[in-house]
Amino acid sequence: MECWELMPKIELHAHLNGSVRNSTLLELAGELGKRGTVVFPDVENVILKNDRSLREVFKMFDLIHVVTTDHKTVTRITKEVIEDFASENVVYLELRTTPKRNDSKGMSKRSYMEAVLEGVRAVSMVEVDLSRELFAETPAVNETYNMTGRKKIFVRFLLSIDRRETTEAAMETVNLALEMRRFGIVGIDLSGNPFVGEWSTFLPALEFAKLQGLSITLHCGEVPNTEEILAMLDFLPRRIGHACCFEDEEWEKLKSSKIPVEICLTSNIKTESISSLDVHHFAELYKANHPLILCTDDVGVFSTSLSAEYAVASSTFGLGKREMFQLARKAINFVFAGDEVKQKLEEIFASAARELDL
Repeated sequence: MECWELMPKIELHAHLNGSVRNSTLLELAGELGKRGTVVFPDVENVILKNDRSLREVFKMFDLIHVVTTDHKTVTRITKEVIEDFASENVVYLELRTTPKRNDSKGMSKRSYMEAVLEGVRAVSMVEVDLSRELFAETPAVNETYNMTGRKKIFVRFLLSIDRRETTEAAMETVNLALEMRRFGIVGIDLSGNPFVGEWSTFLPALEFAKLQGLSITLHCGEVPNTEEILAMLDFLPRRIGHACCFEDEEWEKLKSSKIPVEICLTSNIKTESISSLDVHHFAELYKANHPLILCTDDVGVFSTSLSAEYAVASSTFGLGKREMFQLARKAINFVFAGDEVKQKLEEIFASAARELDL
């Protein structure tokens, strides 16, 4: 693991609330247990387990939804998640999150995101670059927090549209991203229960987002749905996530489009989207030199890390350190930040290649 932890890495598919530390979740659940909001013994064992069943995975998601309902908790989680990724040498992080509304706590979608940004400002163990590239209509805001000469992590945000939402709610999320993109919001994600919602519901908001210069990534092919998968690929998002349930026609269209795929190995196995690693589509896409990126999805829920994902890919598919390093480096091409950030990332990887003799 030390080898993969030392290597600089890029994370492009990480859900903020799914990346909560187990220790934090245990503490928050304990507080809710005292207030009678949850039955603490029912969730304690699930939190403490590393090898959770699919049923327990969904129980974790339910618990996270219950505990992340106030501004203070959102701020704390954001701080800890960024520091956790930085601690394993992730140098560029795109965090995705669904802006929440909670009237009982006075939380709007905007105040939720303001709490997230407070979490960024609270990071103490590493410099956080939350600058954004210049948009013609908006003055640039370049913010680097805790500038002390220590190592830096570039952080950007994607706002997620939940598949349970209406067209109007999806458009509200896009408008919020446009209003706040000067604070490191670079794109829109479509995610949520893949059995819920219709592609046509979200298409107007996604088309508007693309027209306004926001980058789009889609959870695509998590379940078999040929019509939706083909429509998503025709939309030509900048990236897609998972691509677990593609048939031959979808594979051909994906490969011809060269749309990069965010690969989440552990997540795909634990959610039973893929039966076993030896049949995972990573191997076929890698062999075809298709653009792909190793990601975590939900480090807390699936008890993984980006370093662990690299270790799994290396051992499963027979890839050496140099090949894994190049895989990580190629991810620079797929980040939603601009050329200036990409150049800085290239410099980081060039320096690491010399230091690690790669």
